[in-house]
Amino acid sequence: MKSIENLNHIENKKILLRLDLNVPILNGKITDTNRIDKILPTIKFLLSKKAKIIIISHIGRPKGKVCNDLSLEPITSYLKQKINKKILLIKENIYNLKKEDIFKNSKLQIVLLENIRFYPEEENNDDEFSQKLAGLGEIYVNDAFSCSHREHASITRITKYIPSYCGIQINTEVEALNKITLNIKKPITCIIGGSKISSKINIIKNLIPKFDNIIIVGAMANNIFKYNGLKIGKSIYERNLNSVIKEIFSHAKNNNCKIYTPIDTKVGKKLNDRSTEKEFSDIEDDDMILDIGPKSLKEILSIIDKSSSLLWNGPLGYFENSNFSNGSFEVAKHIANKGEEIFSVVGGGDTVAVINTLNIEKKFNFVSTAGGAFLEYLEGKVLPGIKALN
Repeated sequence: MKSIENLNHIENKKILLRLDLNVPILNGKITDTNRIDKILPTIKFLLSKKAKIIIISHIGRPKGKVCNDLSLEPITSYLKQKINKKILLIKENIYNLKKEDIFKNSKLQIVLLENIRFYPEEENNDDEFSQKLAGLGEIYVNDAFSCSHREHASITRITKYIPSYCGIQINTEVEALNKITLNIKKPITCIIGGSKISSKINIIKNLIPKFDNIIIVGAMANNIFKYNGLKIGKSIYERNLNSVIKEIFSHAKNNNCKIYTPIDTKVGKKLNDRSTEKEFSDIEDDDMILDIGPKSLKEILSIIDKSSSLLWNGPLGYFENSNFSNGSFEVAKHIANKGEEIFSVVGGGDTVAVINTLNIEKKFNFVSTAGGAFLEYLEGKVLPGIKALN
């Protein structure tokens, strides 16, 4: 991908900058600024080059209709504070905008277009809409990796009509994921969790030939416990997946990849219960497996110690209840304390929430705020937004 860092002579050039500013907002206030903070280097770089910036982004799913609750006003206010510059939020219909009118105020250097998903043409990847967007600027920059698995007008089709580049953040994201999946420093381990193994099956299949160890945790592991004839009480699991699990183990054996699952547990009768350590043989019918036990934690930490690279997606238990957060928190702290001994990549909303809770984000080599795009990249899929920039 061509990067904006290689761009010269862009003073007063109008840059269409596609960002993902889709952050959680409660009562008009942003509750997590992570996604915005990560793209500040791109904005500051363009400002230092004295470019004129037109930001394109979205919040939520307004389904092609104007929704005042999903306005970019809170984002505009936050950005003003972070870059200490005047920013104008343009609410006028995009079809009525003219390139020459956007920066009539010569002192204005940055504007935001109102939520791009207020237009049904955005998610329909409409050709005419893409041309209209492209006509508002002179150079297009995509720095929204977390949207790049979408074939939307401002992500893919727009690149047909305007010189297109990647931003600093999207480049960093792709480089980190390539380093963990292609340019691998071995031994390499993946810790993967979540509620459904079916949603991660393609990721596991894609990673098995490349990874030495895959540790399956969380509710996903319940399916394997069940497959192996272990008691899981009333823990959630997916039915009719025996053939899938059998395929995973066969694929791993053929590729010399070891699959690990917890060997003991912490259970509760309900999600807000206290935790009780139990072996599988002692699990009762009304028990729910909600965290890994001490033996499992010791084994996982030992595997991490022997690894040179690590990918982590999905917490080890129901960390929202502090009684079942020990597995996730201890693994997070252990990886963070490894420093330069290990190359660590973390992704997924819940996993990022774990390390944010502990305030140790900066101790990992890379933390991805992307959701679906992160997972699809790990599946080995070509993301439309990335392909459009190549």
